[in-house]
Amino acid sequence: MKNNKALIYILVVIVGLIVINFISSNLYGRFDLTKDKRYTLSEASKLLVEDIDYPLIIDVFLEGDFPSEFRLLQTEVRQIIEEFQLKTNNIKVNYINPIEDEATREQIIEELTKSGLEPYVNTDTNTGKVTQELIFPWAYASYKEKRVKIPLLKRSITQGLQEQINNSVQSLEYAFADGFSKLVKPKQKKVAVLKGNGELSDIYIADFLKTIQPYYNLAQFTLDSVATNPQGTLDKLKTYNLIVAAKPSEAFSEEEKLVLDQFTMNGGKSLWLTESVIMDKDSLYNGGTAVSIMRDLNLNDFFFKYGVRVNHSLVKDLYSAPIMLAIGEGSQAQLQPVQWQYSPLASSNPDHPITKNLNLVRYDFASPMDTLKNGIDKTILLQSSPRSKLEGAPAQISLSDVTKTPNEATYSNGPQNLAVLLDGEFTSVYDKRILPFKVKNFKSKSEPTKIVVISDGDVIKNDVRRNRPLELGVDYRGFEYGNKEFLLNTINYLLDDTGLINIRVKEINIAYLDSDIIKENKGKWQFINIALPLLLLALFGFGFNYLRKRKYT
Repeated sequence: MKNNKALIYILVVIVGLIVINFISSNLYGRFDLTKDKRYTLSEASKLLVEDIDYPLIIDVFLEGDFPSEFRLLQTEVRQIIEEFQLKTNNIKVNYINPIEDEATREQIIEELTKSGLEPYVNTDTNTGKVTQELIFPWAYASYKEKRVKIPLLKRSITQGLQEQINNSVQSLEYAFADGFSKLVKPKQKKVAVLKGNGELSDIYIADFLKTIQPYYNLAQFTLDSVATNPQGTLDKLKTYNLIVAAKPSEAFSEEEKLVLDQFTMNGGKSLWLTESVIMDKDSLYNGGTAVSIMRDLNLNDFFFKYGVRVNHSLVKDLYSAPIMLAIGEGSQAQLQPVQWQYSPLASSNPDHPITKNLNLVRYDFASPMDTLKNGIDKTILLQSSPRSKLEGAPAQISLSDVTKTPNEATYSNGPQNLAVLLDGEFTSVYDKRILPFKVKNFKSKSEPTKIVVISDGDVIKNDVRRNRPLELGVDYRGFEYGNKEFLLNTINYLLDDTGLINIRVKEINIAYLDSDIIKENKGKWQFINIALPLLLLALFGFGFNYLRKRKYT
């Protein structure tokens, strides 16, 4: 009888273990216990990976023996990829050290750099010697016949490495989700780049167009046909989701404004890069002196009705980008960077998806903006620094002024608005007015829509050298400003229906060790972590043997 009970007990235990193993092998769960939910994917990311129906290959080049900051980034990259892999079995990953093999090191560095994967040059002085090593904080994602590069490090000219790593960790989910979106999601939205009113030619917005081309269908749209067929032009324009006006320099007619107004009333989005003062650095370089004059694009009532006003003055800022000037006489003259107060470095709104973790945005001859009271929500996206002053137009501007020490006491006008987001249901500019032409189904109140107004057309303008466009927002020293990312984020925000852009507001708090305190107390912490455990172990062993001998001897 006892033998039967024992046998039954053994069988129950074996069956129970089999059942538990079966359940555990089919059920898998991860629990994110972090306060900031850093390892929890947003709903937009989860919906995105559901569309992956083919192997998506990720090649991560952030491999090697790195400083502690990059090891943190390396760990976080692995974690976020694992979170994506939990949602689909179609994501495969390869971790590659591109410079591990000395024989092919130089060739691979050259190939990666030509592909746009610029290395980060890390300078280490902790050992007493200055050493430099190359780190490639990049990844490639390949899907079917398409491939995109994914930046893993958000670089900044004003932040230390720890801050850059912190911002990078916060942006990892968006970086990967954005890359996957370009591979998986078909282009559906249409963007019209306005022409016909003296806007920048394509060569000066080439890098901007190249940046947004993977996301949207782009086309030029001229308003010239408004003069002969305004209703037909409006009907064609309404087939687009967003219009971009890149630094128009010729006034808009009332018929053209009505077409643009009704585009907005029908829910169309707009990005305006407009100026109210005529001034260009090319004019200064050619003559050394130029006069700023007011520009009238016949848009004052247009923007005023929507809730913003671009003023006829220029912002000068002590916190500004430099300009290259020849300093010296004759053959001894050398190009040197000199601070140029007419190029404000605009700081961003840290609480908005467009501008969160954004590098400084470079302006050239920017005008200040005021927001006006109406029923539209207004968000200031970019501002100059508090050390700003306003200069009215007309005014004579000379390159020789940069050699003079600015009177800092006069830079006391406070931060000036340089980019504004308008969001809501707009009232037509032509509400209760005589229309320039008869419109089918005229709307005096818009559907919910958005407009972004930037008070400097040069924000979108890339330099041109030898008839070839250069990268937007990168100066002669290789410093990268936030212009390109700001414009891309703005377009994505205006057209984003999936909520992907909102991932950018995710806040992750990372605790770093204070390196200065570590250096000051290096000996103490080495003793606590290495010698103290050994000492305690020795004391325990001695005490145990003593008590054992005393008890049994």
